[in-house]
Parts: sequence; structure tokens; C-alpha cells
Amino acid sequence: MSGLHIPASGPDGAGTPNAVAVLAPNPSPMTLDGTNTWIVGRPGDEHALVVDPGPEDDEGHLRRVLDRLEGRRVTAILLTHGHSDHSGGAARFAELTGAPVRALDPRHRLGSEGLVDGDVVTAGDLELRVAGTPGHSFDSLCFWLPEDGAMFTGDTVLGRGTTVIAPDGDLADYLRSLDRLRAMVESVRATALLPGHGQVLADPVGALDAYIAHRRERLDQIRRARAAGARTPREIVEIVYAEVDPALWPAAEMSVRAQLAYLDET
Repeated sequence: MSGLHIPASGPDGAGTPNAVAVLAPNPSPMTLDGTNTWIVGRPGDEHALVVDPGPEDDEGHLRRVLDRLEGRRVTAILLTHGHSDHSGGAARFAELTGAPVRALDPRHRLGSEGLVDGDVVTAGDLELRVAGTPGHSFDSLCFWLPEDGAMFTGDTVLGRGTTVIAPDGDLADYLRSLDRLRAMVESVRATALLPGHGQVLADPVGALDAYIAHRRERLDQIRRARAAGARTPREIVEIVYAEVDPALWPAAEMSVRAQLAYLDET
């Protein structure tokens, strides 16, 4: 995409002409380099949106976001979902900016407006269109920025690796959301996925094809592990995720539980 910026040094500063990532300093095996807070708005315009302010109790990160706004007024703070590494800083950032917090889950809203599939949120004449993509969590949303051909994916699609199905998520929902996103990015000819963690992805269709294929492959591996006698999620993890760093096995076990529930229901 013309104007797509992917710094070699990492996610911080990556983006598209009207969106830039400010990387929160909360790296971990689950958050990769950290949480990407996205500023959405035309450079030099009066207004901007902020997507996923990041974790709680990180005043320094929020101040960096304010600096990157370069004087633009925040018209709304949007949450891709309510997990604390994305939403924890929202209340404090609302205090700093006077902007409402909009989310699907009412527990994370500050102000009278939420977010649902089909909503359109604006910053000046820029539009963000909301797509409901439950699965990683029950309240996961993606945001389409048609001006830049870019889709903000939260934790539905990451910049590297694959997504865990959290306890408040559902694999059947997630597979439907991946199929929906795949159809959407192809139909609108999207040129970038802007994830909640990790690098910008410049091949949206290819990334989603890989995600869908990976999920189907994991389900087949779990079927084979069960046929070989594995019964508990931990036993399945030790077989199916043998190549994965054991530090990530607790997260893998969460995904296995979701996959077992899916297989038992289908």
C-alpha cells in the first residue's frame, strides 16, 4: 500500500497515512512486543480517535499517546475488546482527554454510547466502521478504515503467531469471525491489517488464509491426539504443542479447552 509504514525496529510508529501505533511497554509471551495503541486521524486535523489505550497504571504510555496526538482533540476512545492489556488505561485516558470510552461491553464504557456491529465512528471526515468479530473474546470488534484500506484487528488477528481463545471467547464464533473477515478484506481489497500486538500485516487475505488453515490443522491434531488416548487438556497440549515454548503451555491449554468444547458440540 502506498504510504504503509512498517519500521524495521518494531511496531512503534508503524501504520498507514492516517493511523499510527504507539507501543505500550508491556511485553510478554502473551502481548508480544506490547499493546499497540492506535491514533486514527489526519495529520494536522483537529480531531482524532484512539483505539486501545493500553494497560492500567502506565501514565508514561498515556502521556506518549498525548504527545503523538500533536494537539488533536480525541473525539472518542474505542476498545477492540475489554481485556485489561487493551482497556486498562481507558478510564485514565478519558480523564486526560475528556473523551468518552466506547466499547461493546457496557462494563467498559464511559459515556452514553457503546459500539455494535455496523456503527460508524468519525474523526473529522475520516470514518471507522465497526465489525463484530467475537471469538477471541465475546466482545471482540474490528474497525475498518476505508480511507487507508486498513482493518484494526485487536486480538482477532495478531502481527505474528496466533490468537488464544480466552475463557470469555468461543471457537465456533472465532471461526465464523475469521471467515467473515476473510470475505470482507477480499471484497474491499484491504491492504493492511493493524493488530493489537505485533507488526502491521501487508497481506490481509494471506494472513487470514493462514489463520483459518492453522485453526483447522490444530483441530485435526487434537482429534488425532484424542484418538491416540490423550484425554485431559494438558495431555493434549504435551502432544499437539510439543514444539511450543512450555512457558506458553498455560495459554495453549486455554485454547485446547475451547477446541475440545467446539469438537464436542459439532
